[in-house]
Amino acid sequence: MKLKEIYEFLDKLSPFELQEKWDNSGLIVGSYNQEITQIVTALDLDEELIESSDEGVLFVVHHPLIFGGLDSLDFDKYPSNLIQKLISKNQALIATHTNFDKTHLNRFVFEEVLGFRVDKCEGFVCYTDIDWELERLLKRVKIRLDLPNLKLVSPKEHIGTIALTTGAGASLIDEVEADCLLTGDIKYHDAIKALNQNMMMIDIGHYESERFFAEVMGRELKILPILVIITNSKNPFVYKNI
Repeated sequence: MKLKEIYEFLDKLSPFELQEKWDNSGLIVGSYNQEITQIVTALDLDEELIESSDEGVLFVVHHPLIFGGLDSLDFDKYPSNLIQKLISKNQALIATHTNFDKTHLNRFVFEEVLGFRVDKCEGFVCYTDIDWELERLLKRVKIRLDLPNLKLVSPKEHIGTIALTTGAGASLIDEVEADCLLTGDIKYHDAIKALNQNMMMIDIGHYESERFFAEVMGRELKILPILVIITNSKNPFVYKNI
């Protein structure tokens, strides 16, 4: 199957034009005329995945390997080392990042993982109206996302509306109208801002909230006449209790 055919399928599934201006979704490495033997889906690309995969594979990942411009290709450093390995094995790479968040991933995590009804979606953000106590919400989030601990800002004992965006969405504070925002990678200054605006936030982790990407993308790609392999990416963080 030609890479161009797969790219066009992905573009219809989740249009690349929906990505944010700062994003780099689309074809990262490869040629549209390249013959693809199989597809591997993953949250992130790493050296082990490249080496364990066959030649002619197309990796469809969430996070782009290249975010900004590259001034040089130093094959001893990331990400140039991975680019070199991809080229040497005639492998290709496509990223579907913020566009796929908007069309698929956030809704999947909100509905199918956390079990909330989506009352509305606005860009990245999914909303639901509920009538829950804090303890019930914390238990649901911790168990279903398999979080080692929970980090909260401005906790409220009663929650009437919940908003969610996977990955790092704390910068959306001013756009969210909800009692509680679920997102990952909450920075200190975002927490200070949320505290002063009386916005409850729960840090649901970047990896933990997005690790379902390969599964969601994989099941969409299954209709194509090509083998699709779903893989689990590694969490770069290790949690230890001492």
